Amino acid sequence: MPDLYALVAELTCGEEARAEKAAEEIASLQADAIPVLQSLLNSQDEDTRWWATRTLGAIKNPNVTPLLLRALRDQEESVRYCAAVALREQPDATAIPALITQLGSSDPIFTRLAADALAAIGTPATPALIAVFENGTNTEVISAVRALSQIGDYRAIPALFKALDHDSIVTQHLADKGLDHLGVGMNFFDPE
Repeated sequence: MPDLYALVAELTCGEEARAEKAAEEIASLQADAIPVLQSLLNSQDEDTRWWATRTLGAIKNPNVTPLLLRALRDQEESVRYCAAVALREQPDATAIPALITQLGSSDPIFTRLAADALAAIGTPATPALIAVFENGTNTEVISAVRALSQIGDYRAIPALFKALDHDSIVTQHLADKGLDHLGVGMNFFDPE
């Protein structure tokens, strides 16, 4: 078994190639690495927290999701972005409430990453996304329709049709894509 603490030293060395290699080796340890990575999330150093989050994102274990949700609230945007990407790569329905709250973020990149993570979760996220569509701000509505259009859940059809009349051309476009994805978009053809 590799020396976990030597790997953590490599992970936090400040050199990207070495840290990436260490992240992969640490992630291969699966559950054994989680407590050490959890402690790294407490670091004052942004890069250390980022590498801990990146490594946690490569560990397939249900105990990782709460740690990624914690990183989703980090003070540094790079750590938050990394957590959102990790949640997209490891879809978990328990993350839905935390990701839904991020759809109203003033950071458009973070909002997009949260919507992508919700889309990756799939049909379990549909009811919450429909609720955001019906009650959210313009930014939240666009993000919800973006996710709904990717999921392909038939329960979203009424909301997607309603979104075709939304004030935002982006929302209209996303709704149209979602309906096409579901096979119920409008198709025009020449009868001749």
